[in-house]
Amino acid sequence: MAVCAAVRRKCLLNLFLQPTFKMPKYQDIYPSEPLIQSLDLVRPLAADLLTLEYFEAEPASMPINKYEQHHIIINLKDKPHRVENWRNGEHRDFIYHKNEIIVTPAGVESGWRWHIQSKCIIITLEPIKFEKFAQTELGILLSERQLKDLPQFLDEDITQSGIQLLEALKCELGSQIMFESFARVFLTKLILKYGLQAEEYEFSKSFTAKQYKQVLDYIALNYGNNILLEDMAAKASLSPSHFSRLFKQTIGQSPYQFLMAYRIEQAKKMLDNPNKLMADIAFACGFSDQAHFSRVFKKIEGLTPKQYRQK
Repeated sequence: MAVCAAVRRKCLLNLFLQPTFKMPKYQDIYPSEPLIQSLDLVRPLAADLLTLEYFEAEPASMPINKYEQHHIIINLKDKPHRVENWRNGEHRDFIYHKNEIIVTPAGVESGWRWHIQSKCIIITLEPIKFEKFAQTELGILLSERQLKDLPQFLDEDITQSGIQLLEALKCELGSQIMFESFARVFLTKLILKYGLQAEEYEFSKSFTAKQYKQVLDYIALNYGNNILLEDMAAKASLSPSHFSRLFKQTIGQSPYQFLMAYRIEQAKKMLDNPNKLMADIAFACGFSDQAHFSRVFKKIEGLTPKQYRQK
């Protein structure tokens, strides 16, 4: 009996000492370094929802592997080109077109070979955070199959949302609030594509990535002036009430809340200059007076402009 007990203890010990298999990250396998990646430039809010990387990789291949994240591959190359994909034991040999999106969900076996230089955006999503975002922000419960039922599709609108994310990282306009907003647009559109019935998705498509970009460009150029809801709605070619509802549904903030947050983001940059007067910053950012500026600043940042500058 003592011998049997010793054997059992040894077996249990060996079991605990066995190395557990951990699926690798996509970034550990990809044969080249990204030219641009959001982790280097923006953190932590937007990067907490997704990670963006941009590649122009020479012809190469990636071994078949399972990954612990979802991956969204957006093709930006104008010329259609041949790509091979091994997915859960199936070999796919196809022509990859511009604006085509390939979804590789977490846990799906996938390997790649491309035959000419690639030009693509890869967006990585952490499954648990992605599901929580869908549930808390949009009230949508994602089933296990929803990222597996449509592995490849053509969608110019979602592609444009991905491009906006990339552009936000390239230029100084890509402040944290801008990247955060573009990330929210991308995720919302992706979730609506999978999580709603067709007629409901048609409603969401009435606010496209292009319209959203036009509104943001208008705000970026005119945030120091008096901007009305009607002005923003006109840029999206929508009625004020319809625009306000779609904007809130997509961004999670009303147009007014977003405008105030954008103004405060610009004000924070100006506060870095100790020679700039508070009153001048308030007027430059579109606030009626210094007191109004201070109230909004404290509401958003949790401290006054003076405290922020001292800090």
